[in-house]
Amino acid sequence: MKDRYIDLIEQTYYFPQDGFDLDGEWLRFNNIDLKSLIKKHGAPLKISYLPKIGENINKARRWFHEAFESLGYNGHYYYSYCTKSSHFSFVLDEVLKNNSNIETSSNYDINLIRTLYENKKIDKNIKILCNGFKPKNYVDSIISLYSDGFKNITPILDNMEELDGYKGVENLSIGIRMAAEEEPNYQFYTSRLGIRQKDIIPFYLEKIKQLPNVELKMLHFFIDSGIKDSAYYWSELNKCLRMYVELRKVCPTLKNINIGGGMPIRYSLGSKIDYSYIISEIVNKIKAFCDEARIEHPNIFTEFGNFTVGESGAIIFEIIGQKKQNDSELWYMINGSLMTTIPDAWGLSQRFILLPINNWHQSYQRTIIGGLSCDVSDYYNSEVHINQVYMPKIVGEQSLYIGFFHTGAYQDSISGYGGIKHCLIPSPKHIIIDKDKSGKLSHYVYNEEQSAESMLKILGYYRKD
Repeated sequence: MKDRYIDLIEQTYYFPQDGFDLDGEWLRFNNIDLKSLIKKHGAPLKISYLPKIGENINKARRWFHEAFESLGYNGHYYYSYCTKSSHFSFVLDEVLKNNSNIETSSNYDINLIRTLYENKKIDKNIKILCNGFKPKNYVDSIISLYSDGFKNITPILDNMEELDGYKGVENLSIGIRMAAEEEPNYQFYTSRLGIRQKDIIPFYLEKIKQLPNVELKMLHFFIDSGIKDSAYYWSELNKCLRMYVELRKVCPTLKNINIGGGMPIRYSLGSKIDYSYIISEIVNKIKAFCDEARIEHPNIFTEFGNFTVGESGAIIFEIIGQKKQNDSELWYMINGSLMTTIPDAWGLSQRFILLPINNWHQSYQRTIIGGLSCDVSDYYNSEVHINQVYMPKIVGEQSLYIGFFHTGAYQDSISGYGGIKHCLIPSPKHIIIDKDKSGKLSHYVYNEEQSAESMLKILGYYRKD
């Protein structure tokens, strides 16, 4: 009878697969020797694998270019990185090494752009898309950046009043975000972001067209659930394309369509995402709408954030205890908190790829992963395709390490990296892994485990009166 953990995985998924294989009893993530890392640095341990960032950027470029070539599409494709997914300098360094443009979400992103320029990471020709609801300080920062020579900056209007902030700026290109209708299971019907569809053309004719100093160059479209091969996504994309065609008829300067972010990533070993098909369908739809209307094909912009950086991240914990609370529930207690390291699992019920790091040839059992905090919500009990978690049994004094994978986007920002944590459970040690020119992997410690002193200092226990 096959009751080992490796048997369960091989019977359920294709394994090994991209990014995951075994070296004996130990899991490898993108060929990283996790056994050696744990032996050297212990756990909990946060990992950022930088080569995955450039790999995904270039995959997306290739899929779009292949679609353009096969369909006879005449526009250009521009990859932009959504900075809010991860603001870390090592992420932006890798993104910019791969010639990505940048999308911003707040006033403080403008400070980030200035710092990148001062550090010679970018020049003033980089394309910058500015999204979000913009308070006056955000608008003023955009104008200041434009005045300093960043002429490829495009503020995307989130509401009609925002236009007033740009009236004194000469030769500025702007965009409009179209408010999308949300999925039927949402608590509201229309996104709070963007301008209502029925208002866009009157707004252009009555306001934007009358201003000699601005040109409308871009229509932006995005839905919160992201790009999916679903009836809902294709229906909303069709609405956007109808709007683009109608707007282009009255606005000859409109040259660009921005389909936003939301490209999916793998959250299960069973994920089957046909990226090439999805992108080809998007390009084909844009082409078909424009050909029917006899207008030129627009340039296509994307703002991929999670797709860029999500699959580069992992977090490793050690199981430090077992608790049998009733006949059916066995808890594996980790030496960290799920709420403070992968908050999307708690706040959004987001599932990640969860795998043991070692003991793959041990028999398995159903478990619930429990965090160290006192909160009842600090647990993980299901995966994407099954409403359960299985882990190798722990026999005697065996050690067991587990990893949550593809955690590289949003988790650090939402949890407040380096700040106060629930129950004062610290941020784990953070390791950066990269390849040298020969392809050999190397790593360095980006941050040690957060200290109690650093948290107490924030809380005011080390104040000097």
